[in-house]
Amino acid sequence: MITDFDQLDLSKQYSYSDYLSWQFSERVELIKGWVYKMSPAPNVKHQRISGRLFYKVFDFLNAEKCQVFHAPFDVRLPIVSKNNKQDTVVQPDITIICDDTKLDEQGCNGAPDIVMEILSPGNTRREMKEKFELYQDSKIPEYWLIHPSDETVIIYVLNDNGEYIGSKPYLSGDTINSLALTGFTLEVASLF
Repeated sequence: MITDFDQLDLSKQYSYSDYLSWQFSERVELIKGWVYKMSPAPNVKHQRISGRLFYKVFDFLNAEKCQVFHAPFDVRLPIVSKNNKQDTVVQPDITIICDDTKLDEQGCNGAPDIVMEILSPGNTRREMKEKFELYQDSKIPEYWLIHPSDETVIIYVLNDNGEYIGSKPYLSGDTINSLALTGFTLEVASLF
């Protein structure tokens, strides 16, 4: 039994069943079997943005069938390893799921409708490259990338070829209209 993060062999790939058995307090994500330690607790600006965003989506969904969750919340993506094991579990800052059959006691099993990630120092590369590709490969319809330091939001939407097309950077004074969550709009300034 693994009770300390340092017991993990980071040169080895793991499965979701391994992940469930770990008994340590550090938060990690499993991307195609590889363990990624998450940044320390988010800073105050990150938490403010996350809270405001969660509240606005939650308030909008009050009468809708979709549900919103905030990290830590496990999202098991539909990417399996060569030995047919589920080996990808991430914890987006905000996750919106409209198909409740994807929800179980462990979190979400399948591609959510929207994931929203807020960049933090130390996770920028992973969010901008690895998770971009992971979310695109998982066919998540909409991916929001929020830049606290620049106070910008970029939204990626899947096209008919299953590739993300990025928006212009949304700035203070702009209004975002979600394509995956019909009717949801957001004033960018309200996040920052």
